[in-house]
Amino acid sequence: MAIETGRFKGGWDELVELLDLAFAAPWTDAQYETERKVWEADRSIVAIDDGQLVGHTGAFSLRMAVPGAARVPVAGVTMVGVRPTHRRRGILRDLMREQLTEIHETGTEPLAALTASEPVIYGRFGYGFASDVQEIVVPKAARGLRPVAGIDDVRIRYVDVRETLATCAALRNRLAAERPGMFQHDERWHEYVIADNGTGDPASGSKRRCVLAERDGEVTGFAYYRTKRAEKGFVEVNRVHAVDVASHAALWRYLLEPDLLSETRCEMLASDDPLLDLLLDQRAPSPITRDGLWVRTVDVGRALAARTYGRDLDVVLAVTDNFLPWNAGTWHLTGGLDGATCEPSTRTPDLTVDVRELGAVYLGKPSLARLGRAGLVEEHTAGALAATSQAFSTSRLPFLDTGF
Repeated sequence: MAIETGRFKGGWDELVELLDLAFAAPWTDAQYETERKVWEADRSIVAIDDGQLVGHTGAFSLRMAVPGAARVPVAGVTMVGVRPTHRRRGILRDLMREQLTEIHETGTEPLAALTASEPVIYGRFGYGFASDVQEIVVPKAARGLRPVAGIDDVRIRYVDVRETLATCAALRNRLAAERPGMFQHDERWHEYVIADNGTGDPASGSKRRCVLAERDGEVTGFAYYRTKRAEKGFVEVNRVHAVDVASHAALWRYLLEPDLLSETRCEMLASDDPLLDLLLDQRAPSPITRDGLWVRTVDVGRALAARTYGRDLDVVLAVTDNFLPWNAGTWHLTGGLDGATCEPSTRTPDLTVDVRELGAVYLGKPSLARLGRAGLVEEHTAGALAATSQAFSTSRLPFLDTGF
């Protein structure tokens, strides 16, 4: 009997059984319950073999900041897995194609994005490595920071996580609107970030804690963290958001000075976070770069027209896409700081680029010129690569603060 793909008509418990097997590291009951609350059942696509659920992919309906601060509808692809007994049979390919085709035909989301359990998987489906994060460990002995004007005017206050949730969520969403790669949190996601979810390990740790940064009675930042008393006790920082560098530094100064604990860890630090420049011992955190967001242009024309560009741009792109044929062809992209248009064209192309590389540079990093030096972008018109690369680049690096 042939394996069939289509809309999932089952329940959460049936899906959990597949995810348990597919990810080989079962979550706790509390983590599964948190994931259930954000799950969008009507966006689940599954593969069925003789009545058994053997594959799944889902999506969240997100609104993500892109260069120019526009909030673009994005399909946040999630919970992708195949039963171990059915791997290497093309099931993942079929699920990806059906999902992306449905997104295209619905016409709402020009982009799809995901976080990858294994980074080698999704390039073949047109996803590009679009943002990274730093994983750091700062020993207590290396906690010293450079002087920051105004840091001593900031008060750090320990508060109840739930009682201050609305305040912290509003501040975070305000900052997210200006940062490519961050998506707006609604009520479901407000709860998600304070609960035990599938992106972290709550074992052997304290409850989630919160401190506020305040100046003149106004909240200027917050941090969520846990403390863990393992063989080597440490502070586990979940997130730090602040409206200015003094508040940001004050929060980190507090997090780097734990009593009875030996170090401070953070697994998702923005690659341009001020902390990396403020530490006196910049070698101490030993940052490890991890992949963050992978981005897929589902509809090239609409996606490229949805963001702005850092300089005036008039370029013709020959786009290759072996997975979604409607994207393959020649596109005329014009735009600048105030907006852009992107339409099919019959003109001679200035550059040839694969859809995977378009996804990689969409949020502003890495540079198109860098990909060109790697032989991944072909220049046909002298100077076109440098000019287009400058236009795509942004002053702030993209960053995803909430894994999904």
